[in-house]
Amino acid sequence: MTIPHPLRVAALVFAATGFYTYVGQMVPQKEVLPPTETVIRADLTTDEMVKIGQEIMNGKGLCFTCHTLGKTEGPFRFPDLSGVDARAKMRKPGYSDVDYFAETIYEPSAFIVPGFNPGMPVINKPPIGLTDQEILCVIAYLQTLGGTPTVTLQTSTKYYTPPGAPAAPGAPGAAPAPAAASTQPAVPGAPPPPAPPRGSPPPPAPTKGTR
Repeated sequence: MTIPHPLRVAALVFAATGFYTYVGQMVPQKEVLPPTETVIRADLTTDEMVKIGQEIMNGKGLCFTCHTLGKTEGPFRFPDLSGVDARAKMRKPGYSDVDYFAETIYEPSAFIVPGFNPGMPVINKPPIGLTDQEILCVIAYLQTLGGTPTVTLQTSTKYYTPPGAPAAPGAPGAAPAPAAASTQPAVPGAPPPPAPPRGSPPPPAPTKGTR
């Protein structure tokens, strides 16, 4: 008895589907879970922050999706992070490593490393959405890459001031820097300084010197 051609095709498709389904079930399946929420305790030590920061960079922060660590040969999409703390202290005049890391995270387009293109996402906003405390932990870990971590949960940046901590220079609400005293000598014929407003207490009388 000859099996009709359409039935042979259907049987072949059915057998192939069953075979590939069986093989697919034999391959180990990797379960992908959403990133766990990091608990940032108020009493974390700097060493604990470093560990959490490393976990965030490998997980929720997705930092090593683009950055590398210890890669010596290019091409590089983004800068390799080996020894980055030493470089961070020299990237911008007047910036500490903490200042530079904070700016890089909160405003990634503020400074672009020469030889690279902009493209790093703002990771304190969705979809990544790191908290300010998580960012401090990331900075603590970055400091270990070529330096010594100094960050605590009470460290202020111009983007974040922990409750009860003084605001960093440049942060909203920070006290203005005191004006530098003039070192220029008085110019002959220059107009006198303006008189103090009414109601101001008189200046103290000079005391007599002793010989």
